[in-house]
Amino acid sequence: MPVPEDDLALLEQAARAAGRIALRYWRQDPHSWEKPGDAGPVSEADLAVNEELQALLTGARPDYGWLSEESEADPARLDARNCFIIDPIDGTRAFIAGQEGFSHSLAVARGDRIVAAVVYLPVRDLCYTAFADGPALLNGAAIAPSDSGIAGARVLTYRTVSDPGHWLNGLVPPFSREFRPSLAWRLCLAAEGRFDAALSLRAAWEWDIAAGSLIAERAGAAVSDRRGGRMRFNSQRAMVDGLIVAGARLHQQLLEALKP
Repeated sequence: MPVPEDDLALLEQAARAAGRIALRYWRQDPHSWEKPGDAGPVSEADLAVNEELQALLTGARPDYGWLSEESEADPARLDARNCFIIDPIDGTRAFIAGQEGFSHSLAVARGDRIVAAVVYLPVRDLCYTAFADGPALLNGAAIAPSDSGIAGARVLTYRTVSDPGHWLNGLVPPFSREFRPSLAWRLCLAAEGRFDAALSLRAAWEWDIAAGSLIAERAGAAVSDRRGGRMRFNSQRAMVDGLIVAGARLHQQLLEALKP
């Protein structure tokens, strides 16, 4: 069985290949359309990247399962000891609009835990990496979360998080809210301390957060679902019940401030 370091090297190679493909379509008016069931947009670039990643990764690890936003569900993954969890382009709306803040999110789950992870932003050439028991790195340099408390914290989240109905006694904490289009990148930005937390009270697809969750954890952040539970991956539903990613003190303060 490949060790996490070997899987990480494979993921990074694949992520950079994905970036080369995506940049051929970026700002070239790629064909795009809305998925059925209000599932969001997809473009020809998403599908091209997905095809390349599946060929490269499963070609190298034919016994690994496959879970990707842009592939048909394959129940065989649930019986695989190892599984790739992939978002070919995270932040597709931003990609279609010609913005820079899209990423490729690639992870390997062993059982229900992530053991290798890469989040790559090809326009900015930012490559976040981590493997089980190893460091979290950005372009080869170690990263760490901030030690901020809740007052004045810069939290990457969406607008409706400021609804008092989400918070204990209707008291919205005194943090400032900001946004980035790629959820995977939001977790990495919290991991490197450029922002103090990433927060979602909505269920999150595994392919959006698998890689970023390990990167944040190995950077030293506290990582949990919205109720403080451990994230588990390669599940039948392929979703996690929200997320809180922050330094330990802020993570606890957010958890305590949320309505149970």
